[in-house]
Amino acid sequence: MSAANVDVIRWGRERVRTGPWRGDHDVAYLTPLPDAPLPSAQFVRRCLDQLAARGFRRVITSALSPAEQAGFLGAGFEVHERLHLLEHDLHDVPRADVSALRRAGADDHASVLTVDGRAFPTFWRIDENSLGEALNATPNSRFRVATIDARVVGYAVTGRAGRRGFLQRLAVDPDEQRRGLGRALCVDALRWLRRWRVEQAVVNTQMGNEAALTLYESLGFRREAAGLSVLSAALER
Repeated sequence: MSAANVDVIRWGRERVRTGPWRGDHDVAYLTPLPDAPLPSAQFVRRCLDQLAARGFRRVITSALSPAEQAGFLGAGFEVHERLHLLEHDLHDVPRADVSALRRAGADDHASVLTVDGRAFPTFWRIDENSLGEALNATPNSRFRVATIDARVVGYAVTGRAGRRGFLQRLAVDPDEQRRGLGRALCVDALRWLRRWRVEQAVVNTQMGNEAALTLYESLGFRREAAGLSVLSAALER
């Protein structure tokens, strides 16, 4: 494994990225790579054997579409949490005041992680490695922060791969919500994607997160009937 404890497991053309989940060395994550075939149940079982040999006790997947889930479910995974999937065709992107936004830099990471920890429940919070994963998950990314009196109070990570865009992560400090910062961050992301002629953007959010759903749908996102799921499996050692 690399110095960041992240690597890729390969078997033939099948590949997944793996590493400790949120820095927890008892829990690993598995993420299918977008340019690889969908993982088969046989390949997923091989991954589980490798992760058990590395000392992990449990495995969590990234948010998977129904097609991506098949091999994991066949290998014994179960649904841990279901998510809404929303899509935006970018034909009509609203405007917003983005004057509070600026480009994020390495010096902002600590503040961004503090905002993230305040905005999300424990399971969904990210660490430095997870932030790096989000920034490098697609060939091109945009990392912006929202500030009030020079304090970072919100952020967004947006990814671009070909004609598809991904709102990877968006958070605003709970004390600063309802001031239009989430809307500004989202509109900034959508307009950046459209400038690069991206045809479709997607975002996911937890079931029951009505505030996020209201924001996204007010900006033109539409819920897809088939959502996403995070899967998990216990490992035997």
